[in-house]
Amino acid sequence: MADKSGPKYKQEIQQMMFVAGETGEPSTETTTLVEQIVHEQVVEMLKRSTALATRRGSRSITVADLFFLIRHDKAKTSRLKTFLSWKDVRKTAKDSDDKGGDAADAGVGDDPLGGADATGGPAVPIDIAKKSKKKVKLPWDISSYFSEQLPEGEDDDDDEEEEMNAASLLRLQQSDRRTKGMTKDEYLHYSECRQASFTYKKAKRFREWAGFGVVTDSKPNDDIVDILGFLLYDNVQTLTEEALKVKAEEDRVKSRNGESDMQNKKRKRETGLFDMAEEGTSPVTPKHMREAFRRLQAKPIPGRCTVWMGGQRALHRTELKLVRGHVSSSRAIL
Repeated sequence: MADKSGPKYKQEIQQMMFVAGETGEPSTETTTLVEQIVHEQVVEMLKRSTALATRRGSRSITVADLFFLIRHDKAKTSRLKTFLSWKDVRKTAKDSDDKGGDAADAGVGDDPLGGADATGGPAVPIDIAKKSKKKVKLPWDISSYFSEQLPEGEDDDDDEEEEMNAASLLRLQQSDRRTKGMTKDEYLHYSECRQASFTYKKAKRFREWAGFGVVTDSKPNDDIVDILGFLLYDNVQTLTEEALKVKAEEDRVKSRNGESDMQNKKRKRETGLFDMAEEGTSPVTPKHMREAFRRLQAKPIPGRCTVWMGGQRALHRTELKLVRGHVSSSRAIL
């Protein structure tokens, strides 16, 4: 479903790309292309989750349907579970504050990530978090097969959490290197960009843009909207990180051919809003984004066997994959 009204999230996408490592100011063509890609992704997620709901005999999409779509990406699944857990913590903290408690004010506030930072960590007081943080249970978890449940331990880490911690640690290290030399004003701007969101305080616009009522008849609750916004934010970061790798490879080739310095001189311009870390560097372009998306689409889905059926048509059979990530610095699409 094409969006005929033009780009709706140019500023938000610029901010997300900046947080992901883009120090130049991306052009309108680049942000429009990114918006088109993530729009295709959310439409695909809605179609697949609606099909899953129909199999159950339901017309409503559930949280489990969206988790099922990203089940192969253990790190992203665990990050999403953490996001929902801290969202519940944030709600509890607000309820506590409404009853007269002032302790929650220090860490909650207006947070588009639902009480968690960009890497899934807490943004509320630890004492409140320990009391109210709940573990997200899914229908296909082994524990759901049994009526009696073991008490949850504080340090019960599974493979998903280990992969999430490794991926989160990598992003934290990259953020630390970027922010180490920033001034107070630059870091304030960086912090504001980290709050960019597709859904926060714009849920109605997101529902219309995503295609609720057109792609699916399901009426989404707040959790569904927040999960989709969380996944699309991660998609923009993944695309930007991969596009920066494509551009770095291109720059290395040009450097060997003696073209890099001349290209950088031609691309020097006035300082823009997103030019704080490296002045004079050229931003990623639509061709870098297209190549990044092509690479991510070409990567296989873990756990899925590829069977060659033969015939020429098999060569042209393609499937849109959903963006996914790896534990290492490289990223992929599910």
